[in-house]
Amino acid sequence: MNIGLIGFGSMGRTHAYALSNQKFFYRPPLPDAKIVGVCTAHAETAEEAARLCGAPLAVTEEERLIGDPNVDIIDICTPNACHFETAKKALAAGKAVYCEKPLAVSFAEAEKLAALAEEKGAVARVVFNNRFLPAVRRAKALLDEGRLGRILTFRFAYLHASAADPKKPAGWKQTKEAGGGVLRDLGSHVIDLAVYLLGSFSEVAGRAQIGFPIRAGKDGETWRTDAEEACYLTAALKNGAVGTVEANKLATGCNDDLEFSVYGTEGALRFHLMEPNFLFFYDGKREGGDLGGEKGFTAVECVGRTPAPGGIFPGVKAPVGWLRGHIGSMHAFLDAVAGGEEPGPDFREGAYVQLVTEKALRSAENGGRAETVPDYPTGK
Repeated sequence: MNIGLIGFGSMGRTHAYALSNQKFFYRPPLPDAKIVGVCTAHAETAEEAARLCGAPLAVTEEERLIGDPNVDIIDICTPNACHFETAKKALAAGKAVYCEKPLAVSFAEAEKLAALAEEKGAVARVVFNNRFLPAVRRAKALLDEGRLGRILTFRFAYLHASAADPKKPAGWKQTKEAGGGVLRDLGSHVIDLAVYLLGSFSEVAGRAQIGFPIRAGKDGETWRTDAEEACYLTAALKNGAVGTVEANKLATGCNDDLEFSVYGTEGALRFHLMEPNFLFFYDGKREGGDLGGEKGFTAVECVGRTPAPGGIFPGVKAPVGWLRGHIGSMHAFLDAVAGGEEPGPDFREGAYVQLVTEKALRSAENGGRAETVPDYPTGK
């Protein structure tokens, strides 16, 4: 499985790391997968990236990788606004595609990509890496087993402090034209987790916030931010649950604070990415009594306990970190390319996240008026 990697910023490096470490984390290993070419905007960065990846080919035109018959997979790690055209060309060329989130900058674009992937019979996945953390997978299992009963309410949030400093220069993620905005960036992760764990949305209402409309750009010139730096949603799901979803880059003191809480008639769950080794589970069926009995949240020691064929390295008791989700996401994709059945978010699921995102942003533009989320055939 020969991979053409397009883009080598922080996510390109992350994907290369996840790929190169597959053989340590899974047994038996998948068929050999390697990066054979890297494309970046500048020749010097492409050459440095290719050297780091051990790839023989460094290019500045993505068509050279997409059109290369020796390349089986296109891995897209470019800014949001670039995803659609690159993925469309890769699918048309018969490649498997692994695309960073969000799949596109609009639902219309994402829907076209999902339809094209199905037409071509291509393996096409979106990188929602947080699904693959052991604690999240354990939460999914508990919910699927019905251990929480009927879901009543929930909260999903992803908090950063990256836009909280008015002196920090703005970048492409703070402009609509480039596909920026916190709801597409951080929000796509928590919307996906809500759907993955609890099911489809029925209605959403949003309120957007720009903390600092004017700041300096990277060139030192005045920059006017036009993409939201925080977004707050109230949402109803098709299962009747009502709750909130928040994506926020104005949260002073936060680093990578992805968290969720789910409350049902018979139990509850809590998770925080800054404490990724544990899932907190409240079993409402446990006995109470004097001094509390056995009631209360239990810290489930998920750590490195991933389902087979994983869990062999660095050991099931070893603490887990953020990169483990990317390693699992990459493995699920490669397994699918190799003909396996490892589940993972396909382009239909990525398009659904885009649909919810678009409805939420439209609501925010219309003063928070609720938007109905129509049924969409994700197959989930």
